[in-house]
Amino acid sequence: MKSLIVANWKMNPQSSAEAKRLFNSAKRGIKKIRNVEVVICPPFTYLSSVQYQVSSIKLGGQNCFWKEAGPFTGEVSPKQLLNLGCKYAILGHSERRRYFGETDEIINRKIKAAISVKLNPIFCIGETKEEREKGQTQSILKSQIEKGLPKISKKEIKKITIAYEPVWAIGTGKPCNVEEAQKMGLLIRKMIVKKYSRGIAENLRIIYGGSVNSKNATDYVREANFQGLLVGGASLNPREFIKILRSVSRVKS
Repeated sequence: MKSLIVANWKMNPQSSAEAKRLFNSAKRGIKKIRNVEVVICPPFTYLSSVQYQVSSIKLGGQNCFWKEAGPFTGEVSPKQLLNLGCKYAILGHSERRRYFGETDEIINRKIKAAISVKLNPIFCIGETKEEREKGQTQSILKSQIEKGLPKISKKEIKKITIAYEPVWAIGTGKPCNVEEAQKMGLLIRKMIVKKYSRGIAENLRIIYGGSVNSKNATDYVREANFQGLLVGGASLNPREFIKILRSVSRVKS
């Protein structure tokens, strides 16, 4: 199984020209890189700008709505993402939960909608600093999985990648300790065993996100046994992003 490296550009950059430059820099940089599947998730406004430059890189959306069409001002449907060349969609990101009030139930509807048009969901879960300090990490992850995946069949769960993103580590420059992250990855996999089966859990891709950089990327894949990374700020620096890809590509799967 190839490692999955997802670049989440969030609300960056500020021009289409800069988006093209970033995308092309990444595309040039991965020509000789093997053993990684690269997904770039630019803002919706730039998807059409980079759509026809896609080759070894796959496109993803940073979010989507749960309806295919209709009177939903400001939303983007899974089918619209698909028609723009997207293969993936990030769903349940902590910033969506925090700033836009997305609940586990809403995220579940989005996951089902994405799967229905053959988009692959990247389902984000993770605890806040306060929840961690109260010793609630395990219960929070369990709740997010239970409430985020109801009515997701054994066939459908195989299309999903789970991203463990401790909220307190995102954008802080203080990544989760590798040993602690590994424990959370194992915990998530055990939850999937209980909910589905051991076979499904063993083949499910679980990735890590939260202050990932070229110095710690390999540790999360090799030492903590994650099957990839969700990269935020570092993905906006082409040199740093390519370093991450190269370091992960050297890890034997």
